[in-house]
Amino acid sequence: MTQPPHHDAVTSLMRQVARDIVLPRFRNLATDDVEEKAPDDLVTIADRESEDALTAGLSMLDPDARVIGEEACAADVSLLDGIDRGQVWIIDPIDGTNNFAAGKSPFGIMIALVEDGVTQAGWILDPVSGRLCHAAIGNGAYVDSRRVVTRPSEGVLPTAAIATYFLGAERQADLKSRADGKFSLVAIPRCAAEQYPRLVLGINDIALFEKTLPWDHAAGALFVSEAGGVVRRPDGTDYRVGDTRRGMIGAASPRLWDDAARILFG
Repeated sequence: MTQPPHHDAVTSLMRQVARDIVLPRFRNLATDDVEEKAPDDLVTIADRESEDALTAGLSMLDPDARVIGEEACAADVSLLDGIDRGQVWIIDPIDGTNNFAAGKSPFGIMIALVEDGVTQAGWILDPVSGRLCHAAIGNGAYVDSRRVVTRPSEGVLPTAAIATYFLGAERQADLKSRADGKFSLVAIPRCAAEQYPRLVLGINDIALFEKTLPWDHAAGALFVSEAGGVVRRPDGTDYRVGDTRRGMIGAASPRLWDDAARILFG
């Protein structure tokens, strides 16, 4: 296995933050440790402390690379300017914060290393199980030290996890009508750090995302692609950091992606 630059240091940093910051706060949050950034969008003290620690650690690895975290961008959206130029570390300090704040899994820590809008390496850590999904461009996808490739789920119909809670009622109804009899709709985990591994591990075949913020998707899209899956915009263009459009389809194979695009958007 060829490791991406800084792999061991990034992995060690993520596990340390999970152990020392995230897990001690899990199911141990006071009322004033949780805030609502926007309707149905929470942030906790653990998100902020995790991002601070990850930012400090990544900054030491490569002083020439910018570090952009979700919570820093929530405070100053201008940090996203030029995210597709040069080398950038992108941090999601706790993905699935609503789950974390409710005291349930899944949630995860996600880091991506991006150069000129193209993700070079990505890491997704499940703090509870310790599972580390990671990939480097051109070098395959791994769960811990085991190389993985996508495989279909075992259902009669392909399983599709469709995030509809950001969509209007008319579009929700349209998607469900289009999927009826063609896909088996399953609940989404409300956590990209779990949804992307599900596309690789034979749990889900298709995932439809509406919001495509970089910290939610840079690492996961690379992981799926390196495992043999496909992550593209509905018009067929590959996902790229810095593209601010909404809507994306992830699939466990090119054929499944083609079917999803035709059925859900055709």
